[in-house]
Amino acid sequence: MKNYSYIGISFVILVFGIWVVNEYEQRTQSKELLTFEKVPPFSFVNQEGDTISNETYAGKVHVVEFFFTTCPTICPIMTQHTVLLQNKFYGNPHFGIASISINPRNDRPEVLKAYAKEKGATMRSWHFLTGEQAEIYRFSNEGFRLYSGANPSAAGGFEHSGMFALVDKKGYIRSRTVRVGEQFNPIKFYDGLDLKVIEMLKEDIQILLEE
Repeated sequence: MKNYSYIGISFVILVFGIWVVNEYEQRTQSKELLTFEKVPPFSFVNQEGDTISNETYAGKVHVVEFFFTTCPTICPIMTQHTVLLQNKFYGNPHFGIASISINPRNDRPEVLKAYAKEKGATMRSWHFLTGEQAEIYRFSNEGFRLYSGANPSAAGGFEHSGMFALVDKKGYIRSRTVRVGEQFNPIKFYDGLDLKVIEMLKEDIQILLEE
C-alpha cells in the first residue's frame, strides 16, 4: 500500500510541476513584448480644433485606431472597447489614445467632438483626429500597414482594419507573442473586436507603462 501511496504522491508532484512550468512559460512570454518599426511623424487636428502630432504623444504609451463616425459595422464595437481602455488607465498622465477618422470630409472637429461626448470619451489624452484624407490614408496604409480606403460598395462607404496598434513611449509599435499549439507566434496588432484580446492589450499597456 505504501508503494501505491508513493506512486500517487509522485504523480501529483509531476502534474503540479508541469503546470508550474507551463504557467511560468506563459507569464514570462507575455512580458517579453516585441518591438516593430517606429511610427512616422504626423500632424492632425483633434475634436477641439487643436493640432496634435507625434510630439503630443512623446513619453506616452498610446493606442492608435482608425475609424469613422458614421461607420455602421465595426466602429461602434471598437469604440466601446476603447472606452474600456480609457476607464482602465484613466488619469494616468503617461497613457493616451488616438482615434483617427478615415472620413475627414465628414468628420470635422465639431462632428468628432459630438461623437466623443456621445460615446463617453472623457479622457483628455484621448484625441479624435481629422486632417487631409490623402495624408490619413498614407499614415494608415504606409505608416502602420493597416488598410484604410474609400469603397462605395462597403457599408458606410469606407473600408478599414479593426485592429488596434500599441505604441510605446519612444514611438515604436509594440506587441506580444501568442501561444499556438507548441509554438509562440508574434502578432503585431490587437483585434479591437475581441474582448479577450482587449484584456491582453490592457496587460501589455501596463507593461509598457512600467518600462
